[in-house]
Amino acid sequence: MRLLLIEDDDRIAGPLTEGLGRYGYTVDRARTGAAGLTDATASPDLVLLDLGLPDMDGLDVCRSLRAKSGVPIIMITARGEEADRIVGLELGADDYLAKPFGVRELVARIRAVTRRTTGALPVDSPEPAGPPAAPGGGAQRLGPLEIDRRTRQVRLDGGEISLTPREFDLLAYLAQDPGAVHSRQQIMDAVWDPHFFGPTKTLDAHVAALRRKLGDPGWITTARGVGFRLTDPDQDLPSEASG
Repeated sequence: MRLLLIEDDDRIAGPLTEGLGRYGYTVDRARTGAAGLTDATASPDLVLLDLGLPDMDGLDVCRSLRAKSGVPIIMITARGEEADRIVGLELGADDYLAKPFGVRELVARIRAVTRRTTGALPVDSPEPAGPPAAPGGGAQRLGPLEIDRRTRQVRLDGGEISLTPREFDLLAYLAQDPGAVHSRQQIMDAVWDPHFFGPTKTLDAHVAALRRKLGDPGWITTARGVGFRLTDPDQDLPSEASG
């Protein structure tokens, strides 16, 4: 698997390249955003993107990458504020990892993102069951919300909503049992990875991004101290499937 690392700091890039190499990854490095955008045309399997680049903001690099390609993107940055995470995820990043972090944690994120975006599995990872399809193989409906797992499309009031792969997986997981509370650990195991080593704050960032895209925070409610549930904010309707 070939990774593109867009990182200007040699003190980070060197050990990171060496550490990832021990896990079997080939790492190509770009020191600037412009160089990263050029190198991305060679179709890497995944991009590791620092936000603090010398020539342009990493968020702009993310936006440009996503406009041209569906390559998975993991942001690696010293910016740990929730606002930065949300902006990055809304621009199309598949995950967000705040510095400092260990190589083991990064490898877990790479494996989880790869599994969710391409279906590829690490040899030492069990195959995830994934959310069940709607009865009859059709699209699942919850009020004005329609989720089609086969085409990975989401529509609200007839209009399509653009979601990142991870956002779709999170929404589809919650929708498999509308109204039921799913614990944070259950969600992390199912949507991220049972061997996830990072903080669960990435879940909060994805929930916040989904709430914004759905246009009403009431779609995903918080069960304080437990987890989250998906409900129609206007009326509590049972889910149904269309053939």
